[in-house]
Amino acid sequence: MADFNREDGVSTSVSETPPTHYTIKIQSLSLLKKNNIEKYTSPFFEAGGYKWKLVFHPNGNKNKNKAGKHVSVYLMMAEATSIAPAGWEVHAVFRLFLLDHNNDNYLVLQDTSTEKGRRFHATKVEWGFDRFMSQEAFNNPENGYVVDDTCVLGAEVYVCQEKFRGREDRFSMVKDPIAYKHTWKINKFSALTADCEDSKTFMAGEHKWKIQLYPKGKGSGTGSHLSLYLALAEPSSLSQSSQIYADFTLRILEQISAKHYIGKANYWFSGSQTFCGWPRYISIGYFSMPGAGFLVKDACVIEAEVTVHGTTTN
Repeated sequence: MADFNREDGVSTSVSETPPTHYTIKIQSLSLLKKNNIEKYTSPFFEAGGYKWKLVFHPNGNKNKNKAGKHVSVYLMMAEATSIAPAGWEVHAVFRLFLLDHNNDNYLVLQDTSTEKGRRFHATKVEWGFDRFMSQEAFNNPENGYVVDDTCVLGAEVYVCQEKFRGREDRFSMVKDPIAYKHTWKINKFSALTADCEDSKTFMAGEHKWKIQLYPKGKGSGTGSHLSLYLALAEPSSLSQSSQIYADFTLRILEQISAKHYIGKANYWFSGSQTFCGWPRYISIGYFSMPGAGFLVKDACVIEAEVTVHGTTTN
């Protein structure tokens, strides 16, 4: 067995049986680092009457000073504050799995420091292993944990020994992502009356998107700023566990000297997190100022550039 730099109170074993409750295949691991994605949080799964997620730090948890030397993996209780009353706590015994592709079995880690399991509550929703495995052991092809730039993680969680049927999700990074552009020209801007104006739907990374503009602002920008967002055009078409990781740029084009007004962001879009942007994108005064070049002959031009880097599906 490889050197795992094991911590006290942690047992390791090998199992030929897949995890009971959850499995996730994470593809294109090298692109996580390339795109500066420090951690990946899986969709939720159910076990023992609660919702859980796996949290994977491929380069180690920098918040625990483990970055660069180890792989860190944790179990997190999902939606903890919304499903339980104040003062709640849940004791859970859990095991985390890593597939050995070479031998078709699983390395299993279990926290044995307490017989009652770890205590999850409102201020401590995550438990796991800062030093799940050394980077060297994880990436060594002879160990079989990373094959074709892919690893498989899993979990078993026992609360009062209740079991729920497991589910498998697949997270895949796009090897050579393409930036898609969409240009939206708005004429007769001064005549807009709706709180929110939507662009035509456009495709990027096999998903439908739209630009949302609030001419009089939204939230903290109401009355003082234009608010601008990128949104999924058909979020209801996504499954409950689907997630889309995208980089995007929203520009209001400066039509005189091409000194465009630009906002950049990245976000995990899903059926419950359908949009991302800025409530205070640009002040109404600056946008409307004669000579600024953003509003010319009562028309403005907005451009979206979207790059989808990865998706989670089941």
